[in-house]
Amino acid sequence: MSDLLNAALAHAARGWHVFPLIPGGKRPAINNWEQCATTDPAVIGHGWANGAYNIGIAPGRCHLLVIDLDRPKHSGDTAPAKWALPGVTDGASMLAALAEQHHQPYPGDTYTVRTGSGGTHLYFTAPTADAWRNTTGTLGWKIDTRAGGGCVVAAGSTTPHGVYRVLRDTVPAPLPAWLADLLTPAPVRSAGPVSVPLLRGSDRRTRYLAAAVNRTLAYVLASPADRHNACLFGAACSLGELVAGGELAEQDVFPALLDAALTVGQGEGEATRTIRSGFAHGARRPRTIAA
Repeated sequence: MSDLLNAALAHAARGWHVFPLIPGGKRPAINNWEQCATTDPAVIGHGWANGAYNIGIAPGRCHLLVIDLDRPKHSGDTAPAKWALPGVTDGASMLAALAEQHHQPYPGDTYTVRTGSGGTHLYFTAPTADAWRNTTGTLGWKIDTRAGGGCVVAAGSTTPHGVYRVLRDTVPAPLPAWLADLLTPAPVRSAGPVSVPLLRGSDRRTRYLAAAVNRTLAYVLASPADRHNACLFGAACSLGELVAGGELAEQDVFPALLDAALTVGQGEGEATRTIRSGFAHGARRPRTIAA
């Protein structure tokens, strides 16, 4: 019996639903992997009999939430101003700074895996079954989470960067309440119309600007849960170009973008910072509308 099969069976014995990843990689080797993830030893034995597949865990199937603490990819990969706190050099130190800010201990007393690239996976049991989805950067720089809809590369797998190894072999702890609070989206506001009040008129320029703004707001409103902030930033960059070109007034566009962000459940502080940053980025490329 191969080491990978043994590891897959060991994870399944914990009640964790596993599925095969491509040999030496992180991508699922099967379609509908979340639905097909299993704890059945016979199914697992059959699956891993056909190749040296890495092991994926579907955390949403087993009520897990995994915090992924990454490391910088290169020398210039440093924390943005928002997260540039003393001593923050990677995801683990970012989480430590976050815990200190909230007067909480570092949440390391749980099942822990060292990733092939030197990062860390902290496994927690989720307080509810269905409310948790993946996040990217919600908690902080180099911190992602994997839950419903997410895939975690499990211990025993090997990638070109190295082997995934268990650092702390214990039962996953419940997700700390302070982290659950930070990951809980703000209540979604009722989706009323979002518009820019001064874009009224029937001339060609006004029609063009109104269409551009409406498309951009619709893009934010339709953004998936794990892409709200990235889509908001892109929208603010786009409209920021028109603001810089004098075609739109920032005091008109800003409330519309903020309304869209709040409607999809973003926090006001985070959304405000993202919009300001997008406007600043867009100002580097002023755009005007031909008469």
